[in-house]
Amino acid sequence: MPDNPSAQLEQPPSWSDQDLAQRASRRIARRLLPYLFLLYVIAFLDRMNVGAAALEMPHDLGFNNSVIGLGAGMFFIGYFLLEIPGALIVERWGARRWIARIMVSWGIITVLMAFIHTARQFYLVRFLVGAAEAGFFPGVIVYLTYWFRYQDRAKAVAVFYAANPLSYVIGSPVAGLLLGISWLGMRGWRWLFIMEGIPAVVFGVITIFYLTDWPHQAHWLPEDERAWITEQIAREKEAKKRVHSYKVWEALRQRDVVLLTLCYFFALSGSYGIAFWLPTIVKRLSGLSDLKVTLLSALPYVAAFMVQQVNGWHSDRTRERRWHATLPLFICAITLTLAVLAASHPALSIALFVLVGASFYGFQPCFWAVPTMFLSESAAAASIGLINSVGNLGGFTGPFVVGYLVTRTHSFSAGLFYLVVSLVAAGLLMLAVGGRRLQSVQIQQ
Repeated sequence: MPDNPSAQLEQPPSWSDQDLAQRASRRIARRLLPYLFLLYVIAFLDRMNVGAAALEMPHDLGFNNSVIGLGAGMFFIGYFLLEIPGALIVERWGARRWIARIMVSWGIITVLMAFIHTARQFYLVRFLVGAAEAGFFPGVIVYLTYWFRYQDRAKAVAVFYAANPLSYVIGSPVAGLLLGISWLGMRGWRWLFIMEGIPAVVFGVITIFYLTDWPHQAHWLPEDERAWITEQIAREKEAKKRVHSYKVWEALRQRDVVLLTLCYFFALSGSYGIAFWLPTIVKRLSGLSDLKVTLLSALPYVAAFMVQQVNGWHSDRTRERRWHATLPLFICAITLTLAVLAASHPALSIALFVLVGASFYGFQPCFWAVPTMFLSESAAAASIGLINSVGNLGGFTGPFVVGYLVTRTHSFSAGLFYLVVSLVAAGLLMLAVGGRRLQSVQIQQ
């Protein structure tokens, strides 16, 4: 048995094979990625709109920063509990129906956020939104492995994951406008949840008819392209199985899966801690109106989109993953430290926060290309679910710890330095992932 069984895939293709591969890859990308991108924009708007609502909600409901931080984090408790089952259902049942169910559920519950009045109601509805959305992200990551070869996967994930920063670019000015309205006796932050929950329900229904579960069912692909992608994905799975053939629970105990899970936890502690509190930080630094604050808060995500696409493209080109995921985390930690130290200079501090957002989002596409390098089928689904569910508990920890420290110290500095430590820890854990082991299953040029 060769050291690298995926070497079977290294035979130089003919020009006709290359043309077929390019045609099929382009057609699949055009069909699936814009739609999945749109779904993730909707998901992230509904997940993070509470950050914009926090500009008004505390005053209206009498919540302090600790309550807001805990409520923001409750999303990830529900998310954690149902993430692995959700990812496995996508593998066993198919993505189309499950993603549709997820979207309809979280859309309805997001609308219910408009009608909360107490802290307990806030915690409960945020928990239910997280439980409803659980399985969406890992389900899509698993779904992409059915349609994109390893050598195209970081670019595909980068296009899908671009919805993450761009949802802030889209959502921030929309939130700023909605916060300024008052209809039917309801304040703008309540309308924010209603107007951003409805699209999830609508597109959940559309998903049933638009997505295709498996390549062999894709009647929108010509027969030769359908056969080509089906064969390519099958060969890749066989290559991975010859090196590592794990059952679900065996995969969850693997050293690299544990390291990736811890890495993602600390990375998202930093990311969500920044993302949730950024509008409030910018408001305190600048003293501007809510609309101007939300527009300024979108700038880091414009930069993030560009860095994300370039880093994903370069990672695919070089077939290197660990350093492409690690360096953005370290750069993010450094620029966040400088932003805290420059707090007495608002313009400089806000500019540094733009670099914070730009650097972090380069991490994601390269990170998610790693677990699919050595895991497939149910083992990959369960491991991606584990990494994402435990990792997203960082989405609870980051906003909550920052809110707690702000309440205790009346300053954001201590909370932001906690996020710096989290980002550095994430970078070190990413470097600890086994490089030789990944190379043993890497598909060479």
